Amino acid sequence: MSNTTTTYLSIENNLARYQKLESSQPAVKTATAYYQANIGKVTSIGQFVGNYRLLSYALNAYGLGDQINNKALIAKVLEQGVTDPKALANTLDNANWKAFAKAFNFSAAGASSPTSSTSVAATTSDYVEQQLEADQGAQDPGVELALYFKRVAPSVSNSYGVLADKNLLEVAQTIFGLSPTGSAAEIDKEAVAIGKLMPVSDLKDPTKLNQLVERFTAAYDAKYGPASGSSSSLTVNNGNTSSTAAAATSILSGVISSNAAALAGASSYAPLISPSLLANLALGG
Repeated sequence: MSNTTTTYLSIENNLARYQKLESSQPAVKTATAYYQANIGKVTSIGQFVGNYRLLSYALNAYGLGDQINNKALIAKVLEQGVTDPKALANTLDNANWKAFAKAFNFSAAGASSPTSSTSVAATTSDYVEQQLEADQGAQDPGVELALYFKRVAPSVSNSYGVLADKNLLEVAQTIFGLSPTGSAAEIDKEAVAIGKLMPVSDLKDPTKLNQLVERFTAAYDAKYGPASGSSSSLTVNNGNTSSTAAAATSILSGVISSNAAALAGASSYAPLISPSLLANLALGG
């Protein structure tokens, strides 16, 4: 019987094959073909924002698919860019908006232009990966969280970046048995606790990153796998779709005890703080 761990490892060990299969899905294939055939015709932010299919594809590629109706916001993000620290993209959603604004800078030239072959290939690759994660999440949100963590965690620059990302935080809470309750006043304390348990350097080390992902899937299976008989509601936030399944908020007793010292003084843990403040803290590190 398959579980989160075996499914994740199967995908991770055969990622290119899974991505190829995903890209051949009719809906994905059609959307990609349209994007590749038409993005080169766009010369301005107005044209881009005004083309629903192109804009939707691009937003989904950057995990922002649920923002498709916020045309004014999208236009302002693109107009302001990312150079100014106070630019809108630098204050929203920690990293996704910033990456989106950089990718669709229509004043850029050469390989960095959103219509260049390099940029188009990067966007289509990101789109396929996002769809793969979402499709897996429809069957098992634990797999989606594991794939998301493996892809996104290395880009985090400090512990506030983990707190600012609902999915990264969910994985951390699951691995280390952290409570999802607390107060915004404890944000610095929470960041220190996360930093001790899951140093940023570990997230950038492929071996340690893999170990963290496998610890997450093992904990998820132990709590919510087929043999557990336990379930509660969890929404995986990928910006494109919502996947509902068992909430992963505890871990194997062995993992908890092995981190007891690091958890001292951090039993009350919560991300109850303004996303924009967290984003600024994360970017400031």
